Parts: sequence; structure tokens; C-alpha cells
Amino acid sequence: MPTIGITGHMDITSETARLVEGELRARLASIPPAELVGVSCIAKGADALFANVVVSIGGRLVVVLPSRDYREAKVKPDHRGEFDALVARAEEVRTMPYETADRDAYTAANEHLVSECEALFAVWDGQPPSGKGGTGDVVAYARRVGVPVTIVWPEGAVRG
Repeated sequence: MPTIGITGHMDITSETARLVEGELRARLASIPPAELVGVSCIAKGADALFANVVVSIGGRLVVVLPSRDYREAKVKPDHRGEFDALVARAEEVRTMPYETADRDAYTAANEHLVSECEALFAVWDGQPPSGKGGTGDVVAYARRVGVPVTIVWPEGAVRG
């Protein structure tokens, strides 16, 4: 059963989201939906976009939350509806053993996500990490532990 994780930028433009969605759909098209498992932290941007694509094509969604307070502390009001809908559609929700969302919790969630995957999609512009737990950091970690990484950054993609 192909298990694919996602990491990616939160600050993609709406046009970039459209481009990325098309590329994600194309890359997932060869996997029978009943066999697809997508693993996502469902943050705004690339994570939620991937999760929505997975469920829309009939795949199973596993959500990894960094901390017990993640929704209340970090999910902004403009993303809460989508966040809650994805949690409701998830086959499983795993919460890391942290009370508070911080860099350590994000790192633990990302490492758990990578450990569950046969492959990682990265909606990434290729820029070095801006800090611990960013997209570039997750890509580097996945490569270190031998998880294949597919960069998804279509021509014309930009950060907002």
C-alpha cells in the first residue's frame, strides 16, 4: 500500500496552489485510490492541499498533529474550517506527545511523518531551511534516513 507524506510551504499563492494541485493529481494518478495512504500535518498551504487531493481521489488520510494544543494555538481562523474538515475525514489522527506547539513538537511530527512514508512529496522552492522544522529541513531529514523525496514545484510557482 503506497504511503506518501507531504511537506511544503504554507505561504503559496492561490495560483501556485492551483499548479501544485494539478501536479499532485498527476503524480498520484498511477496509484489505485484504494491503495493510497497520504500522511499530512494538514497545516495551511501545501499540507492541506495534499490532504484534500488525497481524500478527493478516494485515498486514505492519516493526520499527524505536533501537539495537543496545535489547533487552538496555531491554526488561524481562516484555516480552521478546512483543518476541521480534514480531521473529520482522516482515517486516523496521531498527536505527538507535546502539550505545546513549538519547534520541538514540529520536528517530532515531521520525523514521525517521514518514518511512516515510503516516499515524501515536497512542495518546495529549493531554498535552504529558514529554521528548524521548515520544509528544507524535512527534505534533508528524509534524504538522510533514505526516504525518497519528490520535489513538486511546477514552473511558475511562487511563494506569497
